[in-house]
Amino acid sequence: MLSRISRNVSRRSLVASVSSASGRRAFVQPSGADRASLVDVPSTYQEDGHFTPRPDMLGFKLETPRREDSLEAKTRPIYLDMQATTPVDPRVHDAMLPFLTDQYGNPHSRTHAYGWEAEQAVEDARKHVADLIGADAKDVVFTSGATESNNMSIKGVARFHKEKKRHIITTQTEHKCVLDSCRNLGEEGFDITYLPVQKNGVISLDELEAAIRPDTSLVSIMAVNNETGVIQPLKEIGAIVHKHRGVYFHTDAAQAVGKIHLDVNEMGIDLMSISGHKLYGPKGVGAAYVRRRPRVRPEPIFSGGGQERGLRSGTVPTSLVVGLGEAARLAQKEMARDHVHIKELSDRLINKINAEVEHVVRNGDANGYPGCVNLSFSYVEGESLLMALKDIALSSGSACTSASLEPSYVLRALGAAEDMAHSSLRFGIGRFTTAAEVDFVVKHIISTAHRLREMSPLWEMVQEGIDINSIDWSQSQH
Repeated sequence: MLSRISRNVSRRSLVASVSSASGRRAFVQPSGADRASLVDVPSTYQEDGHFTPRPDMLGFKLETPRREDSLEAKTRPIYLDMQATTPVDPRVHDAMLPFLTDQYGNPHSRTHAYGWEAEQAVEDARKHVADLIGADAKDVVFTSGATESNNMSIKGVARFHKEKKRHIITTQTEHKCVLDSCRNLGEEGFDITYLPVQKNGVISLDELEAAIRPDTSLVSIMAVNNETGVIQPLKEIGAIVHKHRGVYFHTDAAQAVGKIHLDVNEMGIDLMSISGHKLYGPKGVGAAYVRRRPRVRPEPIFSGGGQERGLRSGTVPTSLVVGLGEAARLAQKEMARDHVHIKELSDRLINKINAEVEHVVRNGDANGYPGCVNLSFSYVEGESLLMALKDIALSSGSACTSASLEPSYVLRALGAAEDMAHSSLRFGIGRFTTAAEVDFVVKHIISTAHRLREMSPLWEMVQEGIDINSIDWSQSQH
């Protein structure tokens, strides 16, 4: 008891000394360096009382990269691939920096001030993440990212209950790491049901309920699709799952956390996967929400020192966790503003393209997350379109499968024809995207699509009124 009291007193003294301008860590006071010049940060940037780095700190950049109209001027392309990754918010960077330079203690060191200050920073970050999803902070487990969280949740629950339950339900449009985790379980003897989706990308709730069996242990359905932005009805899914005793509901929320409203209790979510670099935080860190009441018991993937409730052993990377926590705090504070900004730019992009280019199809539900816009351009080959848009950083699908030449399995699951799946582009709009950037992208998309169609014999046939679908291409010409 005495050691606990002395530790608490020491921690309070430590926090007071860190906060004091005259303390040894006085560098945490703002230095006046204009960090906000790097990107267009929201107007609340100066209101947060955050740490501002000194210009002499290594890696701190005060200049904004110059951007011209083309790469010939050796400037960087416009970035519209926010589903692949997001830029670190400058306020997140500022919050992390002290833990990369001066406050470098191990958060699991319980005998000195360096460990205590790191531990406090980790717990503060845990609270920020929990608040964002309506959870108890004790239910948040830090991981290396959503891929690890997905593996831990799916494989962990399945293997813990393998003696009595060997059935898992997921969908055909999940992220690759979810599908591969289920495939691995299938090789271990588990029975996996891959639910189809409707044409708009949303699952059928009736099909889900019909698929649940007495030996089902887990239902894993992602919150927001990373290729189409489709939002699944999480609350309704949670209600169906919890009508069946002993069945748990997991959601891959990497593309949803910080972007749409999520509440694990309201939605009946038992396990959730979170990624730091999808919500303007650093790469290499994420979290898993694992409900304690009623208790969900996954089998740990890692063995070690028992950190993070024994579910994820290993030293918690304090600086990365602080970055994730700050990103979560900012997301909760600015979610409404972000949504208005992103929706305006999304509508601007779609409306301007549709006004100038014929035969453009939006893939997925139009009521999905507006920051993810997936468009297919008929009679234009997607890879050619991407290669012609060198001034713009775009994607034709998931970043994790972009090396594949196969058409997107997500779009094929929505019923898209192979040629339309091949001709799709994914536009990722985020917090720091500007109207000028969207207008630049629209201008180049329109001119490039027209130019490529002029080179296409299929487009020429369409212009002549020929129904391409009625042609039997298998017949050889003599």
